[in-house]
Order: sequence, then C-alpha cells, then structure tokens
Amino acid sequence: MTEPLSLSPIPALAIRAFTATTALGRGNAAQAAALRERRGGLRRNDFGPTPLPTWIGRVDGVEDAPLPSALARWECRNNRLAWLALQQDGVLATLDTMVARYGVDRVALVVGTSTSSIGASEEGYARAGTDAEGVRHLPDDLARPIVHTPHSLGDFLQHATGLRGPCITVATACSSSAKVFAQAARMIEAGLVDAALVGGVDTLCGSVLFGFNALGLVSTERCRPFDATRDGLSLGEAGGFAVLERAAAGDTGLQLRGYGESSDAHHMSAPHPEGLGATLAMRGALDRAGIDAAEVGYLNLHGTSTPANDSVEARAVDGVFPDTLHASSTKGWTGHTLGAAGIVESVFALLALENGLLPGILDSAVRDPACGPQIRFDNAQADIRFAMNNSFGFGGNNCSLVFGKVAA
Repeated sequence: MTEPLSLSPIPALAIRAFTATTALGRGNAAQAAALRERRGGLRRNDFGPTPLPTWIGRVDGVEDAPLPSALARWECRNNRLAWLALQQDGVLATLDTMVARYGVDRVALVVGTSTSSIGASEEGYARAGTDAEGVRHLPDDLARPIVHTPHSLGDFLQHATGLRGPCITVATACSSSAKVFAQAARMIEAGLVDAALVGGVDTLCGSVLFGFNALGLVSTERCRPFDATRDGLSLGEAGGFAVLERAAAGDTGLQLRGYGESSDAHHMSAPHPEGLGATLAMRGALDRAGIDAAEVGYLNLHGTSTPANDSVEARAVDGVFPDTLHASSTKGWTGHTLGAAGIVESVFALLALENGLLPGILDSAVRDPACGPQIRFDNAQADIRFAMNNSFGFGGNNCSLVFGKVAA
C-alpha cells in the first residue's frame, strides 16, 4: 500500500509533567482509576436546552468554576476547562521550573482545539439585541472579540501562564492536540525554544452535537468502538497538557520519541478507504523513533466507533503491526473529545508506560470481522517500553506519536 519511509530519528524530548481532565475526573489519578476499574464517564445527554438523544462525556463542575477576575476577558466554557486542567498534576509548578531554567521567552505554547470557544459565540448570537437603527449587536458581556476566534485558547493560556515564547493554536480537527507534540518537537530541534507547554481543550456545544449529528455520525447509545454492531460516536469534552524539554544525556523517565504526520485529503469527513494516511502517519512515527513496530507494547487507537473509521484503522494497524500488539480505543470511557482527543489519549499512552495498565475497549462485545488480532477488548497488565497514540482528523489530517520509557 505504501513504501517504507526513511526519516531521521528525532532527539528524544523528556516529558516533565502531563495531565488530563475528562468525564472520568480531574487529573491522572482519576483517569487511571477509571481505566483500571472499567468505569466509564458517559452519561445521557443533558447538555443544552433541547438535548440531542445521545450519550456524552461531560466534565463535572465547569459551570461552577469561573475564571479568576484577572482573566475574566477570556471567560467561556472552553477556557474554564483549560484553567481547570492546567491546575492538575504539577503542570504549573513544572512550567515555573522551565521558565526559571530557560527564560520566559524560551518556552513555547502550542495547543490544539477543534471548535475553540464557539459555545460563547452561539450564546452571543442567541442573546443578540437590536439597536434603534436595526443593527444587531452581541450582548455587552460577550462583546469580547478574542473569545470568538480560533485562537481564543492559545491567547488565554499565554496570559494565564505568562509565557512569552512562540504561541500557536493548532486546529486540524480531531488530530489537533496530537500535532502539537510534533510542532513543539520541530521548534525545539530548530533551536527556537528550549521547552514547550503543549496540550488541547475542546468543550461541548450545540455546533458540535448537532453538527456531528447532521453528518449521521452520532449514536443514540454509548459508543462501541470496533464492535460489529457499532453505529456512531459519543461526543465528549476534555482538556490536557504536557511539559516538554530536550532530554539530557542519561535522562530517565517518559519521553516523546517520534511523530508521524500525513494529510491524505481523501474526503472532508471520511477516512481514506485503504487507510493510506493512517499508515503513513504510523510508519513515520516509528521511523522517527528509530524502532520496529514489534517493539510497541500499546497503541491507543483513534477508534471513534463510526462504521467507516474503525474498519479502516483496523486494516491499517494490521498492515503495520504484528499480532502481539495490544491496541484499543478508550473513547468508550471519555467520549470523542475532538480537538482534545490527541492530548487525552497521549496521556493514556503515558499512563500505560508508567503503570503498565493497557486499557481494552469499554462496552464493546462482538468483534468486527475487520479487526485484526491487535484489537483487544479486555484490559491487560504489562511492563512496556514504547506506546503509541493515533489521532486522525477530518480532511485526512493524521498524526501518530511514539512515547518511550527509559528505566533508571
């Protein structure tokens, strides 16, 4: 299907801190406990005035967590969730260490989002008033232009953290917060910065729920990735972050070892039927990591639970990896968190390296015949050295990441 790639290995990047906040709870301990207990976070949709009949992965407490007054200019659900996620697992303290080590202008901020703060824009249009001349205006409390742009998240985080290095918002649909790792790696390798805060946030809103439903992609039941009876996805919201810097000689711990990106541009919303882009991304990540496919212990699949995505991804995985691989989709736990899926599922891959828990697939029971032996429904426990994450976006915007663990 594709010729083997020949890409130079990248310098290893140490992951000094990482975190995720999802429907499973706030921080890594909540994620790990839910994965281990096979306790999902999906609930019947209770979002919005006329809830779509589906299941969602909603983060509790966002409504009760306004931004600090100094950051009120960026007030919206998406930035609230970003602020909540940023407080977890020592990320801010680690960021302070990076700033002290390199300087505030030598730490990049690279974050991904799919819909940014569009929920605030929806509210603004719904509450828009008309002046004496018949011109419609946003209400005063939402007349904040930065909130209504794709860069709302990046701008908010830059002001919230005080970072003054390059600030980039990546918006490549559902691969957004996986591609931030690749972007940061290139910037560090080029010498533009010495460290980076990467991550992603996406929140539920009407445009997401009803937009995906208009595409015929939303299930009325809990999603069932790679199940023969699957009929669509469950949407969710989440936020997560990681702090990266170039690994020093003799460094131990977790590292970003490789990335692979592709853009097959086959269709606006459907994957390439032979998995061309997925295969290129996975092989590119392995090549840059300088490892063989057989060395990967766990692969977190994109696995959206739509009929097309799962069968295509399963075929691509079977063409790249041996039968020994443990691969699964964790979207049955969190829902599909769109632009945050890359960071959330990278965190799950990092947790697999850290504690040896290889998640299976929640709520799926009947294997799709398209699945190769790599697709595992049950959890497993194993000490692994390498883990991967697949994130595939609309328009064929694909990204695969390889993470490694260096023992003491």
